[in-house]
Amino acid sequence: MSFTLLVNGAAYSLDVPPEETLLSVIRERLGLTGSKYGCGEGRCGACTVLIEGSPVRSCSMKIGAAAGKTITTIEGLASGGSLHPVQQAFLEKQAFQCGYCTPGMILSALALLEHITAPTSEQIGRYLDGNVCRCGTYPRIIEAVHAAALSRSKPNGKSRG
Repeated sequence: MSFTLLVNGAAYSLDVPPEETLLSVIRERLGLTGSKYGCGEGRCGACTVLIEGSPVRSCSMKIGAAAGKTITTIEGLASGGSLHPVQQAFLEKQAFQCGYCTPGMILSALALLEHITAPTSEQIGRYLDGNVCRCGTYPRIIEAVHAAALSRSKPNGKSRG
């Protein structure tokens, strides 16, 4: 079947079987490998992308369910050679070790900050609960989300070192 995906501001027309997952299409057909295959059941969050601004587990979503909707992957966040404020905060706070969960964490954190501009640590923990960090950097992840929230609230969007 033919599907049109709107990924990171670009439209892609693809002929793929309807049972193919969004994750496999994004990674294998579009070459956007930031979203990772983790559990394959939508429980770990490594495959998280944003669809219409909401975090979605792409490993368990069939391609047809995403067709025609705005999809953002980790590759779509940086702009003009600069990291997105959430990406920058994760880097500055060293909120990752292996980095496998990081794209999903960043996209989920971005979705949270679009809804709650100054979340508490408890709100961050609840919102990111479905994203698993196998390295256990949760305290630094929470710090990074707080830093990103502060950065986004500043007029120039840049955080202080």
